[in-house]
Amino acid sequence: MMNHRTRLRLSVAAVILASTPVFAETPDDQLVIGFSMTNILTLDPAAITGKETVQVLANVYDGLVQLDPVDRAEVQPDLAESWDVSEDGTTITFHLREAAFASGNPVRAEDVVWSLTRLMTLNLAQASFLKTYGFTAEGAAEAFTAPDDRTVVVTLPQKVNPEIIIATLGIVGPGSILDSELVKENARNDDWGGAWLAQNSAGSAAFNIQQWQSNNLVLLTRNDNFWGEAPAMRRIIWRHIPESQSQRLQLERGDLDIAFQLAPADLGALENTDGIEIQTVPSAGFYYLAMSMKDERFQDPKVREAMRYLIDYDGLNEAILPFYGTEHQRPISGGFLGLLDDPGHALDPEKAKALLAEAGYADGMNVTLRALSDDPFLNLATALQGTLAQGGIRAEVITGSGDQIYGAMRERNFEMIVGRGGGGQLPDPDSNMRALIYNPDNSDEARLTNFQGWRTGFFDEEINSMIDAAAATTDRDERIALYADIQNRYEEEAGPIIPFSEVVTSTAYRDDLAGLTVNPSWSTDLSTVTKTR
Repeated sequence: MMNHRTRLRLSVAAVILASTPVFAETPDDQLVIGFSMTNILTLDPAAITGKETVQVLANVYDGLVQLDPVDRAEVQPDLAESWDVSEDGTTITFHLREAAFASGNPVRAEDVVWSLTRLMTLNLAQASFLKTYGFTAEGAAEAFTAPDDRTVVVTLPQKVNPEIIIATLGIVGPGSILDSELVKENARNDDWGGAWLAQNSAGSAAFNIQQWQSNNLVLLTRNDNFWGEAPAMRRIIWRHIPESQSQRLQLERGDLDIAFQLAPADLGALENTDGIEIQTVPSAGFYYLAMSMKDERFQDPKVREAMRYLIDYDGLNEAILPFYGTEHQRPISGGFLGLLDDPGHALDPEKAKALLAEAGYADGMNVTLRALSDDPFLNLATALQGTLAQGGIRAEVITGSGDQIYGAMRERNFEMIVGRGGGGQLPDPDSNMRALIYNPDNSDEARLTNFQGWRTGFFDEEINSMIDAAAATTDRDERIALYADIQNRYEEEAGPIIPFSEVVTSTAYRDDLAGLTVNPSWSTDLSTVTKTR
């Protein structure tokens, strides 16, 4: 018979799902999270972009390995209990544990091979992680093999440090392993299950997708076939709450357990609030101002250089980015191998005007400046609009959803954008280089949409070669020297992406949560979270 406490919990859960205000703590066995879903466009791990989708799918899909949430240089076992690298560094052999998918189907080496082959064949956003190291759809049969049910062999198609490939397979998206039998059952018209996976899941991690309502909620339920320790939470409810003040209010009164996207002002107000904890960790990527070199004006390096001096680096970081970022002007993440000191750029409108005049724009120019409507992007765009104006750059701010803003960038149909990205999920500078600068094919047909170098039309064959050489080198000192050369060349060429801050992640949560460790690579594992009530 249902007792009073059980009826109360069910009643509260129903109210939460109906998105109506409540004034009660969340159920003991359910985790309720507030964040913005405007950048969640699909749940297919081969096609996802953006940290928000990674946050969700990290709890749905396992990889062969996973990236350590505390020591960013460490790679931990996941579906693979162990792995070996051949003496010549050309093959990596993964040894799988006994595990099952949420469907009950066993996890087999065949599923791993199928998942990686699917990734390369569909050639969607996440394929670029492996494509950049020479993996292709045509070479998949040779690159990914399964000598038996528990063994996967990855053969490197080109010379590259195998540690980079192992870490790449720990990223949610390129490394996500799918239940091939379940996906095949739901595939239509040779789509490799893409339409079905946009709304459903086929993973082996601690939770399963029960429902996704775009810009409303994502509902995860506990995977009773999970191979690891069973999570304490029966459900995770991700709620679309784009307004920071709404997230803060609901966190304070107990409607939310975790708020992932609070504005600095709200985080500051919560710092001394009873019942609330804040966790701030280094994260992946940068906040930047970017230009499209498809636009003839930005093909002139003097124009690109001028933009460096129309950014108030100190002001942006002090006024808008507390809890969100720390000042940073290089394309390599803090603490990574080979990072040089910041070049020390500062707001200097007169210097910018002189450069623009030399480029033939003495009267300035009109531009459009795109930014997500979420915090902190809109505030950043408004501030940049003001400093750009000091140099004669009349910027019209265009705001919208991820599809409208980053979609235009992925289509190479934009002028300027306030963005966030640039790799760093991998504990290696190659991750930054690939995401931010590398562009092996600048044609529109290449569709290298996950490379921001391609999105901005930046193409330097010499830099591409330098990045490839650094990735193939195993000697630490040689790599440091190569990354210094790359940073100096990018600086000299006035690359079209200008980082002004390195991303940190600040998460506020109720203090009755235990076991929450925010992952710098966005893939926070919520299966370890409990409530201490």
